[in-house]
Amino acid sequence: MASIAPRESHASFDPRHLSPRHKMLALLTVIIALVLEIVDMTIVNTALPAIKASLGTDAQASQWIIAGYSLAFAVLLLAGGRLGDSYGYRRMFVLGIAGFTLSSLACGLSATAGQLVAARMMQGATGAIMAPQAMALVQVIFEPLERVSRMALFGLIGGLAAISGPILGGLLLAANPYGLGWRSIFLINLPIGALAIIAGLMFLPRTRSDRPAGYDLVGMVLFGLALAALFWPLIGAGDSASPVITAGCLVCVIPLVWAGWRHVTARVRAQRPALFDPVLFAIPAFRTGLAISIVFAASSAGFLLVFAFAMQAERGATPLFTGIMHMPYGLGAMFGIGFVGRNLLPRLGRRVLVIGAGMMLPAVCLVLTGVTALHWPWPVIAVFLMLCGTGMGMTSGCIGPVSVSRVDRQHAGAASALLKTAQQLGAAFGIAVVGGVYFWWGGVHHLPALAAAVVIATLLTMCVTLSLRLPHRIFDTP
Repeated sequence: MASIAPRESHASFDPRHLSPRHKMLALLTVIIALVLEIVDMTIVNTALPAIKASLGTDAQASQWIIAGYSLAFAVLLLAGGRLGDSYGYRRMFVLGIAGFTLSSLACGLSATAGQLVAARMMQGATGAIMAPQAMALVQVIFEPLERVSRMALFGLIGGLAAISGPILGGLLLAANPYGLGWRSIFLINLPIGALAIIAGLMFLPRTRSDRPAGYDLVGMVLFGLALAALFWPLIGAGDSASPVITAGCLVCVIPLVWAGWRHVTARVRAQRPALFDPVLFAIPAFRTGLAISIVFAASSAGFLLVFAFAMQAERGATPLFTGIMHMPYGLGAMFGIGFVGRNLLPRLGRRVLVIGAGMMLPAVCLVLTGVTALHWPWPVIAVFLMLCGTGMGMTSGCIGPVSVSRVDRQHAGAASALLKTAQQLGAAFGIAVVGGVYFWWGGVHHLPALAAAVVIATLLTMCVTLSLRLPHRIFDTP
């Protein structure tokens, strides 16, 4: 049995005091949180028809079951990162897991659509406390070059979790354990969450930032409102709202961000607790990494949305076959993250991101053209999907370690939350913009997918351009 996590004081914590075995057990512990977060974002899609039949949900409630989780998660990520910096990454990790587990229980016990939506929003809120601590702990426990292989493992497991979510949901619905039906997709989190809590208390080190602890309630409110105003139209939660309300939300974003920035700057200058330190944005690798995260997440999410719709609407594939055709992409992504990116990043630096996004660009266009206009055989499309996934993995697996390579450990929680928020924002933006272009064309033959491919290619070109702005030698001391 591994020893209980050491009780270092926060200021004196040194990751070199942890044995390699202890570090690996800590890494496996935070990976459990990663799996819970990703699977719960995708597993519900499979069960929505069963939930709708059981609870009698209408279209708007069904949408909120998905969107409520995403909205609460995105809005509270920055607050979750700050809480870890202030009160300890292990403490907030365990509290986040506990809250997520209890929220999953509430989802499984929901008797009405309203109760389920509320419980899903609680899942998103507690997930926002849990998720930033995972990357923050990796940043605290491992040295910059060590993080490359550890974050590659994150990518591998994350890719598997994303693929497994819909499959696991289908298996649970088919097996119908104890007659629970769709409730089993939430209740399965209970034993996993309990395991994560026990492992967190045993293996995670007691550490936090040495910056001033405490709440920055005003900063949380200002940036939370800004993110809510931005995400509301992007994730589709505002479909039932009038265009005036949607436009009003978007107009409010800039003044809220400006007020929030002035607020946190003044708090840091006065040496008081702040949501994040603006000095993070003075680090070129971190600032550029955030921009790459947004653009690349937009291109990836937009491609997956259009590919799934084009397969069924324009090629006549079944939902099951469409799901199977995602597997080459997922396998390529795991190869790109776990092998190519991990081995080449320390030697090639920013060129790995350039090569990855550059490889994905033509592959995306060929896949969408082959599915729609050219009607290529499925094995040919599968080859290009694997190339597309490999490029995706090479890029996405390297963005994290590159972005935080020169971030001081005392900013680990805030930096992780900002990076995660950027990814969420990019994905929502990609679905809104690329999906909007695709659906705008209506029933025009082949043009929707080709127009979407042009937008995705433009985003990937931006990703290549931004990657070239990264430092030449990323992991050297500046």
